[in-house]
Amino acid sequence: MRGVRRQTVRSEKTLPVRIAADVDRCRGSPTPMNFLEGTHDISNALLKHRRITPYRVPKFYREHIARSAYYDQLKRIVEPSLREFAGPGKLDTSGEADNTVVPGLQHKYPQTGLLLVTEQCAAFCRYCFRKRFVGSSDKEVAPDFARVAEYIRLHPEMNNVLFSGGDPLMLSSRRLDRILDHLLPIPHLTSIRFGSKTPAFNPRRLADDSLLDLFERIRCAGKQPVIVAHFDHFAEFSTESHARIRQYQSAGVQFLNQTVLLAGVNDDADTLAATFEECHAIGVRPYYLFQTRPVLGASHFQVPLRRGVAIVRDINRKLSGIQKTFRYIMSHETGKIEILDVDDGNRIYLRYHQCTDSHRIGRVFSRYCPPDACWFDDLLPETRSTTNSSLPRQARTTRIRLVPSVDTSRFDNATCRETTRAGARRA
Repeated sequence: MRGVRRQTVRSEKTLPVRIAADVDRCRGSPTPMNFLEGTHDISNALLKHRRITPYRVPKFYREHIARSAYYDQLKRIVEPSLREFAGPGKLDTSGEADNTVVPGLQHKYPQTGLLLVTEQCAAFCRYCFRKRFVGSSDKEVAPDFARVAEYIRLHPEMNNVLFSGGDPLMLSSRRLDRILDHLLPIPHLTSIRFGSKTPAFNPRRLADDSLLDLFERIRCAGKQPVIVAHFDHFAEFSTESHARIRQYQSAGVQFLNQTVLLAGVNDDADTLAATFEECHAIGVRPYYLFQTRPVLGASHFQVPLRRGVAIVRDINRKLSGIQKTFRYIMSHETGKIEILDVDDGNRIYLRYHQCTDSHRIGRVFSRYCPPDACWFDDLLPETRSTTNSSLPRQARTTRIRLVPSVDTSRFDNATCRETTRAGARRA
């Protein structure tokens, strides 16, 4: 059995130049910190400057992945890397600040409220898109749930609330019950969702009878309780997670799963197909396959979009029709953008699954996809031959060319080319 402890032998290599420069700017008492690449002395000031979360993994998950034949892949989810210091990116990749309507509540899409209930997580994922506050600050967490409920009552178009954070299942059942005291009486709310990696990180939390009672309370109030789990790799499933998921399903809780496409972890069709098959086998519906966001320090997890499309094609060849319930999505500040296909001319075809502008929802549009493009903002409005790719990124991404909606059940390269030619004739 491969040992679970991270490498503790001091690396003989010096720190990369960019990290060394940051060290010079962030003086402080250095302490040893283990990385995938070895152990280095790093000050807390530098960690805060680069928004590097510390290593935190619950015993259950640490021991589970140590026994796995896929330890080399799974450890990348939770173990720090020196590459986190050098990567570009930003801290709010989805425009969350712009969509916050009262402290802790985001209302980006009409039907859904996203409620930040805690900054705590059982473990710190290295690609976390909320590293700006997770594990360190509760400034974005809702402080007044009566005020949240008042806003929701005034917006009858909102029919579901997603508890997020952090991981909402890190809160005590008693604390969650107090939050629900404000929400369950609202008649137009039909479902309460919990976005959580607890079923992977620490399924024993689900053994708490008071938590099961809480979900039963939601159901008895006439709302559908939903847990949106987060399994990135089939080897994250454990015997205990299977048992707890089955137990909660028997109590009427629906389970969905969202997976992030991660370089070095699951960026191959066999792994992802096996993950979705495992979900389907225990009644968990594959929901989203997320393109890794360009969050600060996580760029090394990003897979180029062209390759991501090729992986998804191969996944769909391996799954039965009933297992193909996931969407390949970029969660952009303008909305959730479904990634459909890339044609022979390297135009990528996209569709808004959700959008801040409701008129764009469901409409297919295209852009030129450079070989190294990993995010929506990397795409070009025109082909390489007609676009000055040296322009600043913002100048290159101001125009979205919409094409007529098509039946995506028959979406293939021939359809892409025909749509492009039709658009050119109209132009």
